Amino acid sequence: MTHTTTQVHAVCGRTDPRAQMAQRLPAVLQPLLTWLTARPAPGERPRVRAAWTYVAGALLWTGLGVLAGAVALAMFATHPLWACALCTLSLVATTSGLGHFQIVVFHRCAHWNVFADRAWNRRVGRLVSALLLFKQFDDYQREHMQHHKFSRILTEEDEFTDFILGLCRLEPQLPKRELWRRVLCSLVSPAFHLRFLAGRVRGSWMSADRVHNAVGIAAWAMATAACAWAGTLGAFLLLWVLPVTVLLQAATVGRILIEHRFPEPELIALRGKAFICQATSGVFAGSAPPAARATCARGFLAWTVWWADMLTAQLLTRIVVLVGDAPCHDYHHRRPSADRWTDYIHARQDDVDAGCPGYPLDYRENWGLFRAIDDTLDTLSRTPPHAVRRAPAAEPAV
Repeated sequence: MTHTTTQVHAVCGRTDPRAQMAQRLPAVLQPLLTWLTARPAPGERPRVRAAWTYVAGALLWTGLGVLAGAVALAMFATHPLWACALCTLSLVATTSGLGHFQIVVFHRCAHWNVFADRAWNRRVGRLVSALLLFKQFDDYQREHMQHHKFSRILTEEDEFTDFILGLCRLEPQLPKRELWRRVLCSLVSPAFHLRFLAGRVRGSWMSADRVHNAVGIAAWAMATAACAWAGTLGAFLLLWVLPVTVLLQAATVGRILIEHRFPEPELIALRGKAFICQATSGVFAGSAPPAARATCARGFLAWTVWWADMLTAQLLTRIVVLVGDAPCHDYHHRRPSADRWTDYIHARQDDVDAGCPGYPLDYRENWGLFRAIDDTLDTLSRTPPHAVRRAPAAEPAV
Protein backbone atom coordinates (compact mmCIF):
# COMPACT_ATOMS: atom_id res chain seq x y z
CA MET A 1 0.00 0.00 0.00
CA THR A 2 1.17 3.51 -0.76
CA HIS A 3 1.10 5.84 2.23
CA THR A 4 1.39 9.54 1.57
CA THR A 5 2.02 12.70 3.53
CA THR A 6 -0.16 15.60 2.47
CA GLN A 7 -1.04 19.10 3.56
CA VAL A 8 -4.79 19.32 4.22
CA HIS A 9 -6.60 22.26 2.67
CA ALA A 10 -9.97 23.36 4.01
CA VAL A 11 -11.90 23.14 0.78
CA CYS A 12 -15.31 21.71 0.04
CA GLY A 13 -14.09 19.09 -2.42
CA ARG A 14 -12.03 16.71 -0.31
CA THR A 15 -9.60 14.41 -2.09
CA ASP A 16 -8.05 12.60 0.89
CA PRO A 17 -8.14 8.78 1.13
CA ARG A 18 -11.17 8.85 3.42
CA ALA A 19 -13.16 10.88 0.92
CA GLN A 20 -12.24 8.37 -1.77
CA MET A 21 -13.45 5.55 0.48
CA ALA A 22 -16.78 7.34 0.80
CA GLN A 23 -17.03 7.65 -2.99
CA ARG A 24 -16.10 4.06 -3.85
CA LEU A 25 -17.61 2.01 -1.02
CA PRO A 26 -21.24 1.50 0.10
CA ALA A 27 -22.84 3.56 2.85
CA VAL A 28 -23.19 0.58 5.18
CA LEU A 29 -19.38 0.42 5.52
CA GLN A 30 -18.85 4.10 6.27
CA PRO A 31 -19.23 3.96 10.11
CA LEU A 32 -16.60 1.20 10.26
CA LEU A 33 -14.26 3.18 8.02
CA THR A 34 -14.76 6.34 10.09
CA TRP A 35 -13.71 4.53 13.25
CA LEU A 36 -10.87 2.61 11.57
CA THR A 37 -9.31 5.63 9.87
CA ALA A 38 -10.31 8.23 12.52
CA ARG A 39 -11.48 10.47 9.66
CA PRO A 40 -15.17 11.15 8.86
CA ALA A 41 -16.65 10.91 5.41
CA PRO A 42 -17.43 14.26 3.74
CA GLY A 43 -20.67 15.63 5.18
CA GLU A 44 -20.88 12.97 7.88
CA ARG A 45 -22.77 14.17 10.94
CA PRO A 46 -20.98 14.14 14.31
CA ARG A 47 -22.20 11.99 17.16
CA VAL A 48 -22.40 12.76 20.84
CA ARG A 49 -20.46 10.50 23.19
CA ALA A 50 -20.19 10.84 26.96
CA ALA A 51 -16.70 10.91 28.47
CA TRP A 52 -17.47 8.05 30.86
CA THR A 53 -17.93 5.69 27.90
CA TYR A 54 -14.18 5.87 27.30
CA VAL A 55 -13.59 4.58 30.81
CA ALA A 56 -16.13 1.81 30.19
CA GLY A 57 -14.47 1.02 26.87
CA ALA A 58 -11.03 0.69 28.47
CA LEU A 59 -12.45 -1.63 31.12
CA LEU A 60 -14.29 -3.67 28.48
CA TRP A 61 -11.26 -4.13 26.22
CA THR A 62 -9.08 -5.11 29.17
CA GLY A 63 -11.64 -7.39 30.82
CA LEU A 64 -12.54 -9.21 27.61
CA GLY A 65 -8.88 -9.65 26.82
CA VAL A 66 -8.08 -11.30 30.15
CA LEU A 67 -11.25 -13.43 29.98
CA ALA A 68 -10.46 -14.61 26.45
CA GLY A 69 -6.96 -15.52 27.59
CA ALA A 70 -8.32 -17.57 30.49
CA VAL A 71 -10.61 -19.44 28.10
CA ALA A 72 -7.72 -20.03 25.72
CA LEU A 73 -5.54 -21.56 28.42
CA ALA A 74 -8.42 -23.76 29.58
CA MET A 75 -8.91 -25.23 26.09
CA PHE A 76 -5.22 -25.53 25.23
CA ALA A 77 -4.99 -29.27 25.97
CA THR A 78 -7.87 -30.19 23.65
CA HIS A 79 -7.71 -27.51 20.95
CA PRO A 80 -4.15 -26.13 20.91
CA LEU A 81 -4.41 -24.27 17.57
CA TRP A 82 -7.66 -22.55 18.49
CA ALA A 83 -6.25 -21.81 21.93
CA CYS A 84 -3.16 -20.12 20.44
CA ALA A 85 -5.32 -18.00 18.13
CA LEU A 86 -7.62 -16.99 20.98
CA CYS A 87 -4.65 -16.22 23.24
CA THR A 88 -3.21 -13.94 20.56
CA LEU A 89 -6.53 -12.08 20.32
CA SER A 90 -6.54 -11.90 24.12
CA LEU A 91 -3.15 -10.19 24.23
CA VAL A 92 -4.21 -7.74 21.51
CA ALA A 93 -7.42 -6.84 23.35
CA THR A 94 -5.73 -6.44 26.73
CA THR A 95 -2.97 -4.28 25.26
CA SER A 96 -5.60 -2.15 23.56
CA GLY A 97 -7.49 -1.69 26.83
CA LEU A 98 -4.31 -0.67 28.62
CA GLY A 99 -3.56 1.77 25.81
CA HIS A 100 -7.01 3.31 26.25
CA PHE A 101 -6.33 3.71 29.96
CA GLN A 102 -3.01 5.37 29.15
CA ILE A 103 -3.92 7.62 26.21
CA VAL A 104 -7.54 8.45 26.94
CA VAL A 105 -8.44 7.96 30.61
CA PHE A 106 -5.15 8.83 32.35
CA HIS A 107 -4.22 11.57 29.89
CA ARG A 108 -7.67 13.15 29.82
CA CYS A 109 -7.93 13.05 33.61
CA ALA A 110 -4.75 15.14 33.61
CA HIS A 111 -6.64 17.71 31.52
CA TRP A 112 -9.61 17.46 33.94
CA ASN A 113 -11.77 16.31 31.01
CA VAL A 114 -13.22 12.95 32.02
CA PHE A 115 -15.32 13.88 35.04
CA ALA A 116 -17.08 17.13 35.89
CA ASP A 117 -15.53 17.10 39.36
CA ARG A 118 -11.79 17.77 39.29
CA ALA A 119 -11.35 15.64 42.41
CA TRP A 120 -12.72 12.59 40.58
CA ASN A 121 -10.29 13.14 37.73
CA ARG A 122 -7.48 13.13 40.27
CA ARG A 123 -8.77 10.03 42.10
CA VAL A 124 -9.16 7.99 38.94
CA GLY A 125 -5.85 9.25 37.55
CA ARG A 126 -4.02 8.28 40.73
CA LEU A 127 -5.60 4.83 40.79
CA VAL A 128 -4.74 4.16 37.15
CA SER A 129 -1.16 5.32 37.63
CA ALA A 130 -0.69 3.14 40.72
CA LEU A 131 -2.16 -0.03 39.20
CA LEU A 132 -0.77 0.22 35.67
CA LEU A 133 2.70 1.54 36.47
CA PHE A 134 2.24 5.00 35.00
CA LYS A 135 4.00 8.02 36.48
CA GLN A 136 2.36 9.25 39.69
CA PHE A 137 -0.64 11.24 38.50
CA ASP A 138 0.19 14.63 40.04
CA ASP A 139 3.77 14.45 38.77
CA TYR A 140 2.54 13.51 35.30
CA GLN A 141 -0.14 16.20 35.29
CA ARG A 142 2.38 18.89 36.20
CA GLU A 143 4.90 17.76 33.55
CA HIS A 144 2.26 17.30 30.88
CA MET A 145 0.99 20.84 31.28
CA GLN A 146 4.55 21.99 30.60
CA HIS A 147 4.47 19.91 27.41
CA HIS A 148 1.59 22.09 26.21
CA LYS A 149 3.64 25.28 26.34
CA PHE A 150 5.24 26.68 23.20
CA SER A 151 8.51 27.24 25.06
CA ARG A 152 8.81 23.67 26.35
CA ILE A 153 7.82 21.35 23.52
CA LEU A 154 10.79 19.82 21.66
CA THR A 155 13.30 20.98 24.25
CA GLU A 156 15.50 18.99 26.61
CA GLU A 157 12.90 19.52 29.34
CA ASP A 158 9.98 18.15 27.30
CA GLU A 159 8.46 14.71 28.02
CA PHE A 160 8.33 13.82 24.30
CA THR A 161 11.95 14.79 23.66
CA ASP A 162 13.08 13.05 26.83
CA PHE A 163 11.39 9.85 25.68
CA ILE A 164 12.83 9.64 22.18
CA LEU A 165 16.28 11.10 22.89
CA GLY A 166 16.68 9.69 26.39
CA LEU A 167 14.86 6.37 26.63
CA CYS A 168 14.95 5.43 22.93
CA ARG A 169 18.45 6.91 22.53
CA LEU A 170 17.75 8.52 19.20
CA GLU A 171 19.95 11.47 18.28
CA PRO A 172 19.56 14.51 16.01
CA GLN A 173 21.39 14.40 12.66
CA LEU A 174 21.92 10.65 12.70
CA PRO A 175 21.15 9.05 9.32
CA LYS A 176 17.52 8.01 9.08
CA ARG A 177 18.50 4.40 8.47
CA GLU A 178 20.41 4.36 11.76
CA LEU A 179 17.44 5.91 13.58
CA TRP A 180 15.16 3.20 12.18
CA ARG A 181 17.66 0.53 13.24
CA ARG A 182 17.64 1.86 16.81
CA VAL A 183 13.86 1.94 16.93
CA LEU A 184 13.47 -1.61 15.65
CA CYS A 185 16.20 -2.92 17.93
CA SER A 186 14.57 -1.25 20.92
CA LEU A 187 11.26 -2.99 20.26
CA VAL A 188 12.86 -6.44 20.63
CA SER A 189 15.59 -5.56 23.12
CA PRO A 190 15.18 -7.01 26.65
CA ALA A 191 17.57 -4.33 27.93
CA PHE A 192 15.37 -1.57 26.49
CA HIS A 193 12.19 -3.01 27.96
CA LEU A 194 13.82 -3.49 31.37
CA ARG A 195 15.07 0.09 31.27
CA PHE A 196 11.61 1.29 30.26
CA LEU A 197 9.96 -0.76 33.01
CA ALA A 198 12.44 0.39 35.63
CA GLY A 199 11.62 4.01 34.79
CA ARG A 200 7.90 3.26 35.06
CA VAL A 201 8.32 1.59 38.44
CA ARG A 202 10.35 4.52 39.75
CA GLY A 203 7.79 7.01 38.52
CA SER A 204 4.84 5.06 39.88
CA TRP A 205 5.98 3.41 43.13
CA MET A 206 8.85 5.64 44.23
CA SER A 207 7.08 8.98 44.12
CA ALA A 208 6.74 11.47 46.95
CA ASP A 209 3.17 10.24 47.53
CA ARG A 210 3.59 7.33 49.95
CA VAL A 211 -0.09 6.38 49.91
CA HIS A 212 -0.05 6.15 46.12
CA ASN A 213 3.10 4.02 46.25
CA ALA A 214 1.58 1.72 48.85
CA VAL A 215 -1.61 1.20 46.86
CA GLY A 216 0.30 0.16 43.75
CA ILE A 217 2.78 -2.12 45.53
CA ALA A 218 0.07 -3.77 47.65
CA ALA A 219 -2.21 -4.40 44.67
CA TRP A 220 0.54 -6.05 42.65
CA ALA A 221 1.85 -8.02 45.64
CA MET A 222 -1.60 -9.36 46.50
CA ALA A 223 -2.39 -10.27 42.89
CA THR A 224 0.94 -12.10 42.51
CA ALA A 225 0.55 -13.92 45.83
CA ALA A 226 -3.04 -14.94 45.07
CA CYS A 227 -2.09 -16.33 41.66
CA ALA A 228 0.89 -18.20 43.14
CA TRP A 229 -1.34 -19.72 45.82
CA ALA A 230 -3.95 -20.74 43.19
CA GLY A 231 -1.33 -22.22 40.89
CA THR A 232 -2.06 -19.71 38.11
CA LEU A 233 1.12 -17.63 38.29
CA GLY A 234 2.07 -18.60 34.74
CA ALA A 235 -1.31 -17.42 33.46
CA PHE A 236 -0.92 -14.16 35.40
CA LEU A 237 2.48 -13.54 33.84
CA LEU A 238 1.22 -14.29 30.33
CA LEU A 239 -2.20 -12.64 30.37
CA TRP A 240 -1.46 -9.61 32.55
CA VAL A 241 2.23 -8.93 33.15
CA LEU A 242 3.23 -9.37 29.50
CA PRO A 243 0.63 -6.88 28.16
CA VAL A 244 1.27 -4.37 30.97
CA THR A 245 5.00 -4.40 30.33
CA VAL A 246 6.47 -5.47 26.98
CA LEU A 247 3.39 -5.19 24.75
CA LEU A 248 2.19 -1.84 26.11
CA GLN A 249 5.73 -0.47 25.98
CA ALA A 250 6.14 -1.51 22.34
CA ALA A 251 2.82 0.15 21.47
CA THR A 252 3.87 3.25 23.41
CA VAL A 253 7.06 3.58 21.36
CA GLY A 254 5.07 3.55 18.13
CA ARG A 255 2.51 5.98 19.50
CA ILE A 256 4.93 8.54 20.91
CA LEU A 257 7.15 8.52 17.82
CA ILE A 258 4.24 9.87 15.75
CA GLU A 259 3.02 12.50 18.21
CA HIS A 260 5.51 15.12 17.02
CA ARG A 261 7.97 15.89 14.28
CA PHE A 262 10.88 18.33 14.17
CA PRO A 263 10.29 21.42 12.00
CA GLU A 264 13.04 23.57 10.52
CA PRO A 265 15.41 25.02 13.16
CA GLU A 266 14.19 28.53 12.36
CA LEU A 267 10.61 27.60 13.25
CA ILE A 268 11.73 25.80 16.41
CA ALA A 269 13.60 28.92 17.50
CA LEU A 270 10.60 31.20 16.89
CA ARG A 271 8.31 29.08 19.12
CA GLY A 272 5.15 30.50 17.54
CA LYS A 273 1.93 29.03 16.24
CA ALA A 274 3.51 28.10 12.91
CA PHE A 275 5.97 26.00 14.90
CA ILE A 276 3.11 24.08 16.57
CA CYS A 277 1.46 23.56 13.18
CA GLN A 278 4.62 22.01 11.75
CA ALA A 279 5.49 20.05 14.90
CA THR A 280 2.28 18.00 14.82
CA SER A 281 0.45 15.85 12.28
CA GLY A 282 -2.69 13.78 12.15
CA VAL A 283 -1.93 10.08 11.67
CA PHE A 284 -4.63 7.89 10.14
CA ALA A 285 -4.81 4.16 9.53
CA GLY A 286 -5.46 3.20 5.93
CA SER A 287 -4.75 4.31 2.38
CA ALA A 288 -6.66 5.36 -0.71
CA PRO A 289 -8.81 2.55 -2.13
CA PRO A 290 -8.22 1.31 -5.68
CA ALA A 291 -9.76 3.32 -8.50
CA ALA A 292 -10.26 0.21 -10.63
CA ARG A 293 -13.55 -1.68 -10.56
CA ALA A 294 -13.54 -5.07 -8.87
CA THR A 295 -15.24 -6.64 -11.88
CA CYS A 296 -12.00 -6.97 -13.85
CA ALA A 297 -9.15 -9.26 -12.80
CA ARG A 298 -6.71 -6.43 -12.08
CA GLY A 299 -9.33 -4.51 -10.11
CA PHE A 300 -10.35 -7.58 -8.11
CA LEU A 301 -6.74 -8.21 -7.12
CA ALA A 302 -6.22 -4.56 -6.15
CA TRP A 303 -9.33 -4.53 -3.96
CA THR A 304 -8.36 -7.86 -2.37
CA VAL A 305 -4.93 -6.50 -1.43
CA TRP A 306 -6.46 -3.25 -0.14
CA TRP A 307 -9.01 -4.98 2.06
CA ALA A 308 -6.37 -7.44 3.32
CA ASP A 309 -4.22 -4.48 4.40
CA MET A 310 -7.14 -2.60 5.97
CA LEU A 311 -8.38 -5.61 7.96
CA THR A 312 -4.95 -6.76 9.18
CA ALA A 313 -2.14 -4.19 9.46
CA GLN A 314 -4.36 -1.09 9.59
CA LEU A 315 -6.90 -2.65 11.95
CA LEU A 316 -4.16 -3.85 14.29
CA THR A 317 -2.57 -0.40 14.20
CA ARG A 318 -5.85 1.25 15.16
CA ILE A 319 -6.61 -1.23 17.94
CA VAL A 320 -3.17 -1.37 19.55
CA VAL A 321 -1.23 1.80 18.67
CA LEU A 322 -3.59 4.53 17.43
CA VAL A 323 -6.07 4.02 20.25
CA GLY A 324 -8.68 6.59 21.21
CA ASP A 325 -7.88 10.09 19.98
CA ALA A 326 -4.20 9.35 19.30
CA PRO A 327 -4.69 9.84 15.52
CA CYS A 328 -5.77 13.44 16.14
CA HIS A 329 -2.94 14.48 18.43
CA ASP A 330 -2.41 17.58 16.28
CA TYR A 331 -5.94 18.75 17.09
CA HIS A 332 -5.24 18.18 20.77
CA HIS A 333 -2.23 20.50 20.67
CA ARG A 334 -4.10 23.19 18.77
CA ARG A 335 -7.21 22.90 20.96
CA PRO A 336 -6.02 21.28 24.24
CA SER A 337 -9.05 22.48 26.24
CA ALA A 338 -11.68 21.66 23.62
CA ASP A 339 -14.89 20.20 25.03
CA ARG A 340 -15.38 18.12 21.88
CA TRP A 341 -12.50 15.75 22.59
CA THR A 342 -14.98 12.86 22.98
CA ASP A 343 -15.86 13.30 19.29
CA TYR A 344 -12.31 14.04 18.19
CA ILE A 345 -12.86 12.57 14.71
CA HIS A 346 -15.46 15.14 13.71
CA ALA A 347 -14.04 17.95 15.86
CA ARG A 348 -10.72 17.87 14.02
CA GLN A 349 -12.40 17.69 10.63
CA ASP A 350 -14.65 20.64 11.48
CA ASP A 351 -11.54 22.60 12.42
CA VAL A 352 -9.90 21.60 9.13
CA ASP A 353 -12.97 22.67 7.14
CA ALA A 354 -13.09 25.99 9.00
CA GLY A 355 -9.46 26.73 8.11
CA CYS A 356 -8.26 26.22 11.70
CA PRO A 357 -9.08 29.72 13.01
CA GLY A 358 -6.28 31.31 14.99
CA TYR A 359 -3.48 29.33 13.32
CA PRO A 360 -1.50 30.36 10.24
CA LEU A 361 -1.12 26.92 8.63
CA ASP A 362 -3.45 24.09 7.69
CA TYR A 363 -3.30 20.70 9.34
CA ARG A 364 -0.75 18.14 8.20
CA GLU A 365 -1.55 14.45 7.94
CA ASN A 366 0.08 11.09 7.41
CA TRP A 367 -1.69 7.97 6.19
CA GLY A 368 -0.08 4.87 7.66
CA LEU A 369 1.77 4.37 10.94
CA PHE A 370 5.11 3.50 9.38
CA ARG A 371 4.98 6.52 7.08
CA ALA A 372 4.31 8.72 10.11
CA ILE A 373 7.24 7.25 12.05
CA ASP A 374 9.43 7.68 8.98
CA ASP A 375 8.39 11.35 8.82
CA THR A 376 9.43 11.89 12.45
CA LEU A 377 12.77 10.15 11.98
CA ASP A 378 13.41 12.00 8.74
CA THR A 379 12.90 15.37 10.43
CA LEU A 380 15.03 14.32 13.41
CA SER A 381 17.85 13.27 11.07
CA ARG A 382 17.86 16.79 9.60
CA THR A 383 17.68 18.61 12.95
CA PRO A 384 20.95 20.04 14.34
CA PRO A 385 21.56 19.15 18.01
CA HIS A 386 21.54 22.79 19.11
CA ALA A 387 17.93 23.18 17.91
CA VAL A 388 16.78 20.86 20.70
CA ARG A 389 17.84 22.99 23.63
CA ARG A 390 16.78 24.10 27.06
CA ALA A 391 13.50 25.98 27.26
CA PRO A 392 13.63 29.80 27.37
CA ALA A 393 12.46 31.72 30.39
CA ALA A 394 9.19 32.91 28.80
CA GLU A 395 6.52 30.21 28.83
CA PRO A 396 3.44 31.12 26.77
CA ALA A 397 0.82 28.35 26.94
CA VAL A 398 -0.59 26.68 23.86
